[in-house]
Amino acid sequence: MPQELLALIDKPWLLIAVLAAGAVLGMGIERSVETSRRAERRAYWQKRKARTKQIATRGNVLAFKRRAGQTDTKGREDVAADQLRAVMSARFTACALLNAPERRLLGVLENCLAEQAPGWRCMAQVNLGEILRSADKDAYFAINSKRVDLLIVDGEYKPLHAVEFQGTGHHLGAETAARDATKREALRRAGIGYVEVASGDTPADVRAIVTKLVRQAGETASA
Repeated sequence: MPQELLALIDKPWLLIAVLAAGAVLGMGIERSVETSRRAERRAYWQKRKARTKQIATRGNVLAFKRRAGQTDTKGREDVAADQLRAVMSARFTACALLNAPERRLLGVLENCLAEQAPGWRCMAQVNLGEILRSADKDAYFAINSKRVDLLIVDGEYKPLHAVEFQGTGHHLGAETAARDATKREALRRAGIGYVEVASGDTPADVRAIVTKLVRQAGETASA
């Protein structure tokens, strides 16, 4: 056994002091490493946040210029490049276009339309920006990214009626209610019907809705 260790054993107070000093030193090193790691993580997220903000700012500036009638090809290229880099560094997974209740509703609607209005079809998750137009840019931007669950179209794919599935708790929130009201009003102003189907409605209820819509279309055509 080394003489240094024997000396420490002979002097317990000295051994305790050495052990305490080692513990303090170890804790200091551990804290230093953790502080360094925390600083690295903070710097990473700050950089990422700044990059995200930069992308959003570029997009907002570009949207403003579009509203003002200005063109900025370089700006569009920068935004597109930022979006491409963001996509290339992310992971994506595929998900179903409709949930189970919406799929069942779509099936019922398709069967009803095939029986009562063969020229009509039903589309799923339609973006309002694809079926509505407005000279008011602010109004158009307000509905551009909003969607309807299902959309009944005629043989020329002109929109006739939007069908929204209202699941349990759908209206629990002012934001949801305001969003639905915005969609409903925009569709009404474009002459497109708006129908809500509740989670408790039966296939017979849906059939009655389709029957009513077909009858109204016939009355309008013959008027």
